[in-house]
Amino acid sequence: MSLGCWTLFAAGFLFFHGFAATETAPNYSFMHNAMSAPTSSYYDYIIVGGGTSGCPLAATLSQNATVLVLERGGSPYGNPNITKMTRFGAALSDLSRSSPSQRFISEDGVINARARVLGGGSCLNAGFYTRASTEYVKQAGWDGRLVNESYKWVEKLVAFEPALGQWQSAVRDGLLEAGVLPFNGFSYDHIYGTKMGGTIFDQQGNRHTAADLLEYANPTRLTVYLHASVHKIMFAIKGRKMPKAHGVVFRDAKGVKHKAYLKKGSKNEIIISAGALGSPQLLMLSGVGPAEHLKSHNIRVVLHQPMVGQGMSDNPMNAVFIPSPIPVEVSLIQVVGITHFGSYIEAAGGENFAGGASSPETISKAIEYTNNIQEPTAFRGGFILEKVTGPISTGHLELRTRNPNDNPSVTFNYFKDSRDLQRCVQGIQTIEKVVESKPFSKFRYEFLSWPMLLNMTANAPLNLLPKHYNPSMPLEVFCKDTVMTIWHYHGGCQVGKVVDPDYKVLGVDSLRVIDGSTFNDSPGTNPQATVMMLGRYMGVKILRERVAN
Repeated sequence: MSLGCWTLFAAGFLFFHGFAATETAPNYSFMHNAMSAPTSSYYDYIIVGGGTSGCPLAATLSQNATVLVLERGGSPYGNPNITKMTRFGAALSDLSRSSPSQRFISEDGVINARARVLGGGSCLNAGFYTRASTEYVKQAGWDGRLVNESYKWVEKLVAFEPALGQWQSAVRDGLLEAGVLPFNGFSYDHIYGTKMGGTIFDQQGNRHTAADLLEYANPTRLTVYLHASVHKIMFAIKGRKMPKAHGVVFRDAKGVKHKAYLKKGSKNEIIISAGALGSPQLLMLSGVGPAEHLKSHNIRVVLHQPMVGQGMSDNPMNAVFIPSPIPVEVSLIQVVGITHFGSYIEAAGGENFAGGASSPETISKAIEYTNNIQEPTAFRGGFILEKVTGPISTGHLELRTRNPNDNPSVTFNYFKDSRDLQRCVQGIQTIEKVVESKPFSKFRYEFLSWPMLLNMTANAPLNLLPKHYNPSMPLEVFCKDTVMTIWHYHGGCQVGKVVDPDYKVLGVDSLRVIDGSTFNDSPGTNPQATVMMLGRYMGVKILRERVAN
């Protein structure tokens, strides 16, 4: 999702995250560079990761306790690559060390990205805002009333109704003609059929992120350190039935070591909100994980927990690129078709999402197909994608090094379960119906047949996998050859396996994990709304427990 229409798409959709914030930075008096941190400090709560869940969690807890947030990245404010929808993809294509996006490539050969910025993935994504289903909420064991209140708390600051242009409207109407019914209009709710969802981009095209939720914080009780890389959680072990988390070790941008400790008090806790890669990685670096694996990295085992890093999943995304004979407005995800067979159909369009970023080597093959259609500089079109719900297939995560800034090794095992593959096939077949629908006809060259569109997509370097597909082959081959990410990976610290239903880490005291690493399935069509909601939801629950006794 991110480089210039096709650049973005062909680059492996490598970048479907957005960028963060309002035009002018809020006056956050509590936000500091970690180089100004004292050698030692004390708080009621220490949150590792100021991301999509960490920010709403910190804002909530600061109402009644002292809170420290340690964020390894910088501020999203004042960075147009994050702020502007028209620059979407530019941060994802920035491979520098100061980039808000850190690229990683899974062992499956799929190019991916993880956030490294206050506000987390909400600073890098395509901005789509939609809630989890009521069934998901029930299965999670959440309090439905507090869930709704928490979503509304988030939406008040960061969610908007998008203005639909011609491309998105054609996709909407094409979905209806294709039978993805009923039409549900604009809604944040997860309902079968076709709908417009919310967006974190306002009417001026400015991104609003989880970092904006810190406006709710009590500034006298909150401290946020940027460029603060947490290396490990410290545990008290002697004379205890269970290890107790009591502090963290972090380093600033110059490598200087700092320590932060919990104040005395049975309710005080360390909370890891470092994301689906960062949270299991930090648990392992701190000695909580599979014992043999930790020993192989010379890490002292605090607790043998074989499920840390297990259950890693990434929803496989496959897309079809459609060159258009007429201009296409720039739009990210706005319309979604929620099918009964387990696939979500979405679309994005318009040229130059990347704000000038280009990657000629990734689009050379696609241009061969379109050279005679129009000037490459005026390349127009968009893509329609399908994402498999769940997914059912899972993988695992392991450490590569003991440096928390290095990417761990991740395997997602895309399409390992044949049911995921069948959902992809049905999703691609639905995209064909949309592309061949009457409402979509004006965005389609008549001489570019559906097999040609598939072949053009399959020949683009979307991932690092070998290519097999040609139009005589079944769609299963297309799905496997063209699999990409839509950045909805989750797992590694799942409820019932690594944490309990209150997100407390099993087998240790005073430690929780609150983020997408706890999910068994990705919520809704896009998870960011629910990850933000979870930060608020758990913050309220924790404060209620705090004052109960």
